[in-house]
Amino acid sequence: MISSLHMRIPPPWNSRCCRLRQQRLTLVQCLTARLTKQGQRFLSSLALAVTRDSKAASRLISKFVASSPQFIALNALSHLLSPDTTHPRLSSLAFPLYMRITEESWFQWNPKLVAEIIAFLDKQGQREEEETLILETLSKLESRERELVLFYCNLIDSFCKHDSKRGFDDTYARLNQLVNSSSSVYVKRQALKSMISGLCEMGQPHEAENLIEEMRVKGLEPSGFEYKCIIYAYGRLGLLEDMERIVNQMESDGTRVDTVCSNMVLSSYGDHNELSRMVLWLQKMKDSGIPFSVRTYNSVLNSCSTIMSMLQDLNSNDFPLSILELTEVLNEEEVSVVKELEDSSVLDDAMKWDSGETKLDLHGMHLGSAYFIILQWMDEMRNRFNNEKHVIPAEITVVCGSGKHSTVRGESPVKAMVKKMMVRTSSPLRVHRNNIGCFIAKGHVVKDWLC
Repeated sequence: MISSLHMRIPPPWNSRCCRLRQQRLTLVQCLTARLTKQGQRFLSSLALAVTRDSKAASRLISKFVASSPQFIALNALSHLLSPDTTHPRLSSLAFPLYMRITEESWFQWNPKLVAEIIAFLDKQGQREEEETLILETLSKLESRERELVLFYCNLIDSFCKHDSKRGFDDTYARLNQLVNSSSSVYVKRQALKSMISGLCEMGQPHEAENLIEEMRVKGLEPSGFEYKCIIYAYGRLGLLEDMERIVNQMESDGTRVDTVCSNMVLSSYGDHNELSRMVLWLQKMKDSGIPFSVRTYNSVLNSCSTIMSMLQDLNSNDFPLSILELTEVLNEEEVSVVKELEDSSVLDDAMKWDSGETKLDLHGMHLGSAYFIILQWMDEMRNRFNNEKHVIPAEITVVCGSGKHSTVRGESPVKAMVKKMMVRTSSPLRVHRNNIGCFIAKGHVVKDWLC
């Protein structure tokens, strides 16, 4: 199999930028999407074939790839490559599946996918195949510095994902060599950016911080990305003073703290039960005009243990059905946190109001966030219905999804929670007959319910 690797990998780069962007987009979609139903059936059949003999598994792989569209085949491969695969017993078949995919006419060589394969082979201990792929790739890209550095960036990211210190250290050394030998500012910046990110992923934020100083020596100013990596790495490790120090340094250097950075800080406070610090940071966001987002809600409300424990058992009737009732059962710190969220713009962003339809979209919200938004939404709807300036919409919809992206496919905790709230409040909203991820009712009926 090793000797045939060179023959099976098509030429790497297409000269048409639009096609290359489309290939990258398709690959990213395949690598991040949940396993398709066709992929599920294939892996279930493959698990049975493996118990019989290797030839049966090989025939099944060949048949699947030959009969599947590009997205389906790459999606199944990405599932086997993932550290979180639900089919770990089939991991050894990921490389044969990849090799079969390279034979298809639609296959386009992609550095990100090759990096994923190399990191996977390292994890499996298949050193010979790993080294062969690396050498093949270097031979293709050695005269293209920009493409080579992007390959190394993908590779170090893949090694971090698989927590491979050996692979990380080797790729880090290769990137460092590029930094020292290249005259291209672009190559240096991309390499250092990836090295800093990788050190942070591997739990070495102090070393990453030292690398920022090295950037300055080379005449490169760190961007918000590098700072955020270090901030989040210190936060995950519970080194909150160091995290705050880097935030202050970032601001002193003229890089503005934004919503993304703030959410990282809030998440770190929440992970270490520092709710009082969280309140102060939320107040700082308001004073600085930093907008809240759905992720802000997720980071904050996931940290309120009282709310999360109440929502664990949706069969009980323990969770309150108004913000006033909620504040009565929270502890003092949690009340302070919740109050900082009450006048944010997140509800306005999630709710679209017009005369034809008013829609509340809960996509992206974790269970605690969806619960709190529903409580806010009921108060806001009541206020608008009682205000003559607002026209009563013909239809009201609450979109919560059907569970396609849930831990268990098809089972949405948010939908189950919303349904429970609708039942307990005697709401007229019912599951849409044509879209099970929505609750729907006539506007005037909802007004009668709330007012």
